[in-house]
Amino acid sequence: MADDALLGAVFKQPWSVQMDYFRQKLNLPTQTWTDIMKAQHDRSFVVAGAMASDLLEDLRQEVDKAIAGESTLEDFRAGFDDIVARHGWDYKGGRNWRTRVIYQTNLQTSYAAGRYQQLTDPDMLKARPYWRYRHSDSVLHPRPQHLALERPGPAGR
Repeated sequence: MADDALLGAVFKQPWSVQMDYFRQKLNLPTQTWTDIMKAQHDRSFVVAGAMASDLLEDLRQEVDKAIAGESTLEDFRAGFDDIVARHGWDYKGGRNWRTRVIYQTNLQTSYAAGRYQQLTDPDMLKARPYWRYRHSDSVLHPRPQHLALERPGPAGR
């Protein structure tokens, strides 16, 4: 298979890998965001302060719909409001900030996991066996550790 055809085939895969990554996580009630750290997040679905299992499961279902492409941030916020009212949950932080963090964190991490799986596919590595780190342009002030990982590419890019 030609390199370009291989790239097209790999990158146009359905995002089942993204959904699989999210759906393999176990619900884990936590008091604060520091209750679990680092790689524990790879296997756990958490929302800081969501201690009741039914509350956590309802939040998870809303996130799942968003990852599946069935809801926007505004849809997620409406579902979040319903869940909070139904469970009487008293969360910390402003509603818009809290919903954005839950929504974006889960969408971005599941997307990244899906993309990583695509990029480490053996056929892809055979065709493109190199990697280059680039911090996100959306980050206005990247950490020095992230900038240190960047290597200039062609034309200083």
